Amino acid sequence: MRAFLASTIGVACAAALSLPLALPAGAAPPSASRQPAGTVAGAGQPAGGTQSLPLTAPAGADRSAGAAARVLPPRTVRPYSMLGIVWDDAGEELHGRAQVRTRSTASGRWSGWRDLSAHHDDAPDPVPGERRRGGTAPLWVGASDGVQVRVVPERTADRAPAAFPAGLRIELVDPGGDPGTDNAGNAADPADNEDDAPGSGPGSGPRDRAGGMTAAERQSAAANAELAPIGATEIAPLGRTATEEAAQRSAEPRAASRYIGPRPGIVIRRGWGANESWRERRFPYTKTVRTAFVHHSGTGNGYSCAQAPSVLRGIYRYHVHSMKWRDIGYNFAVDKCGTIYEGRAGGVARAVQGAHTLGFNHNSMGIAVLGTYDAARPSRQAVEAVAKLTAWKLGLFGRNPAGSGTRVSLGNTKYPKGTRVTLRVISGHRDGFYTDCPGARLYDRLGGIRGLAARLQGR
Repeated sequence: MRAFLASTIGVACAAALSLPLALPAGAAPPSASRQPAGTVAGAGQPAGGTQSLPLTAPAGADRSAGAAARVLPPRTVRPYSMLGIVWDDAGEELHGRAQVRTRSTASGRWSGWRDLSAHHDDAPDPVPGERRRGGTAPLWVGASDGVQVRVVPERTADRAPAAFPAGLRIELVDPGGDPGTDNAGNAADPADNEDDAPGSGPGSGPRDRAGGMTAAERQSAAANAELAPIGATEIAPLGRTATEEAAQRSAEPRAASRYIGPRPGIVIRRGWGANESWRERRFPYTKTVRTAFVHHSGTGNGYSCAQAPSVLRGIYRYHVHSMKWRDIGYNFAVDKCGTIYEGRAGGVARAVQGAHTLGFNHNSMGIAVLGTYDAARPSRQAVEAVAKLTAWKLGLFGRNPAGSGTRVSLGNTKYPKGTRVTLRVISGHRDGFYTDCPGARLYDRLGGIRGLAARLQGR
């Protein structure tokens, strides 16, 4: 994230703005005491949904333009596991420090203050149906039923507090039930959030009684029909010879190459429980895949491998319902145990345009390693999975993972529209945009990923 995120907005500034300061980890603020079951708005609703709560200036604060912090006092809410802050205009930035505290449903204890990434740099290009809201990166906090928020404005050059974008809200995301449960468990509660009611989204419809799938689910599955039967939850791995034979039989026009890595196993959308009624029906394709951009999701490392599908469903819900994107932004995700997941719908072997690197989403793919790797080291399994995925997918399009190529930016703050840029075929997000993503520790592993991917291709 940009330099000001590391600026000196500290406790003194928070105190001057009359913000609530942190309490001991186990202490519950007086206004956030537990309430009996059934007293929280929306209690008893099916699992899954987004609670959208406005952030306001503290009582008695100076309310002149941009002068006051924005807060949500500690309160009890319906259970959720992921959160993020959004605002109305995607063209504006949040010039401030956003922090949250959450209360665990398991222990009843409050966490310390945690920072949210003030810039959600994984972004779609400004085309119809994409990038309608600004927002932070979402943060996975685990099962929680309490929340407190404070956003402290950055100081401008004349030391005045920066103005906030309009419509600041905290989005509390419940990712819904595990894969295999009824997709209605992933539906929103329309009574107090902005999600569509079950079955109201694009591509929804009555279920096929024979196959147990909606038209949208069948469409998503059909995009991978060459690789897995309709109704499957994953694509099986293949050895290198079988992978080469499968690529030659493919109906998809691709660059001919004798260098292709073995196809890895991939959990497809049905396997991690994607609700296909949420996404836009049309699949956006580009001509080829020239670049693989590696990201970290910024959602934190406090998830277990068994929870990775829930993390992915949370990101999907946040991207579509909170950020108003057409689908999840990443083409693929990789968890800390090395499991590879299909992200944006359209077929894992095809050139699907994602929403991950503003200015370079065309003719590329985005791979998010679930977690935050500014200080934490990515697991060996995750690093190897990224190498296996890129060796296969880049090989389908005749790309050398250890190579470089010239790209033309469609426009961002680092590379204005029309700028010609030389990028590695496997690049980090920061190579194409002003951001710290994929975190220093993961970025440092890209050289090893390139080398392993090239070897897997037989180079």
